[in-house]
Amino acid sequence: MTPLPQATDHPFDVFRTWLQDAEKKELSYPNAFSFASVNADSQPSVRTLLLKGLDDRGFVFYTNTQSRKGDDLRANINGAMLFYWKTCQRQIRIEGVTERVSETEADSYFATRPRESQIGAWASAQSRPLGQYEDLQESVARYRAQFKDKDVIPRPPHWSGYRLIPHAVEFWVEGEFRLHRRFLYRRNGADWQMALLNP
Repeated sequence: MTPLPQATDHPFDVFRTWLQDAEKKELSYPNAFSFASVNADSQPSVRTLLLKGLDDRGFVFYTNTQSRKGDDLRANINGAMLFYWKTCQRQIRIEGVTERVSETEADSYFATRPRESQIGAWASAQSRPLGQYEDLQESVARYRAQFKDKDVIPRPPHWSGYRLIPHAVEFWVEGEFRLHRRFLYRRNGADWQMALLNP
């Protein structure tokens, strides 16, 4: 069993350990998380994304920056993540602010995507109205033809990544009779402070 978080632990290290455990036990997409954003009118929105990186600054995901989440993050840089692993009976809540990744980071990750996913990034006006599904298929066909003689497909200017820089990370372990274990880390300058929470 993975050890429980301790006050002396760095939350990123605990996260990595829990994610590695989930990768062994969850049937699919252990790196999937719910991401919540809020628009300029204070309307929250949530969707499922995939974590694509974690460094000493924060948690990285990629998207069309003209999507609804991109619109939200231009208006309000705050965001929240939720990882829930049913098999492991654990979840992690992360709250913080977002920043765009560098052009170099975005280019490097885009180059690792399957070719058809790269074409899809050009073809889809994510979150925008679509007349009929055939319109999307036609757009894919156009870009497939446009890039057919290119070994390397460039990253679309509207496609990039975001890094969530957390100020709070909560680890949750399921308990019997809803007596769950909760461990909240809050950033305090360059350090983190951990407190136990009631379930």
